[in-house]
Amino acid sequence: LALYFHIGEREEKCIIKDIPSDTLVVGNYKVQRWDIHKHDFLESAPGLGMFVTVTSPSGEVLLSKLYGPQGTFSFTSYLSGEHIICFQSNSTRFAVVAGSKLRIHLDIRVGEHFLDESAIQAKDKVNEVNVRLEHLIEQIHHVTKEQDYEREREEKFRKTSEETNSNILWWAIVQTLILISIGIWQIKSLRDFFISKKLV
Repeated sequence: LALYFHIGEREEKCIIKDIPSDTLVVGNYKVQRWDIHKHDFLESAPGLGMFVTVTSPSGEVLLSKLYGPQGTFSFTSYLSGEHIICFQSNSTRFAVVAGSKLRIHLDIRVGEHFLDESAIQAKDKVNEVNVRLEHLIEQIHHVTKEQDYEREREEKFRKTSEETNSNILWWAIVQTLILISIGIWQIKSLRDFFISKKLV
């Protein structure tokens, strides 16, 4: 997931990410400050800090830390579900003109372990193949975990759909019975009316 968004001074902005359990999540971000004179976002925003808070689906805070104008944060999910990742600047009047805009570039990688190319180059060919193989095995485990999680979600969705369809069917049966009862009652009422008026 790679994106950018704008926030105001001291404003909090959150994104929701659906993550399987026991998965490493790594996020990189960079903050740019709006320059009134240049009418553009500056490449860097010295003096700024960013509070990063991550909340699990159960409401537990997995990460709450202050970083600089650019940085990397990471956490491991313990539950599968929607995790809330929030950003808030710690800007002051000295760092940012009050009310100015900030642009945050964000790149989130889920379940990826990147190879250290310098470490690989330092080893011989056999070790290089071994390290790359271990990396591939990790990626396979991550893909399997993602598939299991998607299967669980699909099963939950199917159960909910079946329950909804069952409820709709019973509601239709109840409506039909009510309509038939009203029809029978109306016929009986008309018959009694005609008998009382001696029309039949």
